[in-house]
Amino acid sequence: MKKAFIVALAFIYASIYSQTNREISRDWTSFNQTIDVQTAIPKKFKVIAYVKVDTQDSHAWAGVWARVDTKEDKMGFFDNMSDRSIKLNQWQSYSVEGTIDSNSKSLSFGGLCSYNGKFYFDKFELFIENDKGVLTPVQIPNASFEMQTKNNEIPKWNLGTRNNQNIKVKEYKISSEPDKKDGVASLLIEGSGIKFIESGKIGGVEGASPQIGAMISMLEDLKNRVENTVKNMSKYEVDYLLDKDANRIGALVMHLAAAEAYYQVFTFENREFNAEEEKKWGAALALDQGGRDDFKGNDIQYYLDIYNEVRAKTISELKKKDDAWFAEVQKKYGISNQYCWFHVMEHQSSHLGQILFLKKRIKPELELKLDGKIKN
Repeated sequence: MKKAFIVALAFIYASIYSQTNREISRDWTSFNQTIDVQTAIPKKFKVIAYVKVDTQDSHAWAGVWARVDTKEDKMGFFDNMSDRSIKLNQWQSYSVEGTIDSNSKSLSFGGLCSYNGKFYFDKFELFIENDKGVLTPVQIPNASFEMQTKNNEIPKWNLGTRNNQNIKVKEYKISSEPDKKDGVASLLIEGSGIKFIESGKIGGVEGASPQIGAMISMLEDLKNRVENTVKNMSKYEVDYLLDKDANRIGALVMHLAAAEAYYQVFTFENREFNAEEEKKWGAALALDQGGRDDFKGNDIQYYLDIYNEVRAKTISELKKKDDAWFAEVQKKYGISNQYCWFHVMEHQSSHLGQILFLKKRIKPELELKLDGKIKN
């Protein structure tokens, strides 16, 4: 009986790739519907929606967007209104217009919002040219969001930018709102707790001397890139081992923290790790088999919290120094303090490349789904 049951399971279960359905962290969110489009001749389309934005965040904005995907699964037309972002706190109609051609496979459309604030959406309309060249309305399910939201879900709409996604963003809360343009309700997406990270700027760090300020800004820029690359990875992805000689991504983040902790004591205190620090950081600093054995089974935030704690100390201590200290030479190796921290910076860059390489080679996690009822 037991053997028969196991054999039955082997036939009933199938290993398949599931729809993307997860929660992530980022500074924007989006929702969409997708329809198949087939045409022998180019046809124009138009997406219209009412939007309003209530925010004190100067970086916040909303948009109506549309994307045409080709038969080769490449992006054709795309517009998300980033060049004419919506920031007005009153209901107003906005539109995106494009073209579907003979190589088009699908049309996706919806709304998006970025950073902190209240973002309202209502009354979506879609028009596609008919064979006579007349823009003709296409029915959109729950176009005016009359169906109440529940558990941060929008009935008949997908969260994310593709129809096989359901991407919930931790920083955004989704609800139905009586302040509407059409019907009895609108869609409200509220973003909070999102910090703007300035990029493309070196130096000008408050409380730091010019050279040290430049170094802090470069260290932070690279750390932000590392964090953005890994912060939404699952435990499976963080622990994935490409081969027996590779490193797990979680261990690499830990390695970045360990190397930075070493240069803290080396430059700020003119010494090596003591026994206690060696015990704490040794495996992460060396990686190899010790790193593979020790750093697994943790969420990515576990490693990022350690990295953040080390970085906070780095910035605090660097701000206590000046450019003259930066130029001082560490006699043991004949290199300046500035060069030491340059090495920490380029060390981040080197391992960011490694992390990106490994991330692209992670095989999808297979999910077992029950396709039928078990019979005795």
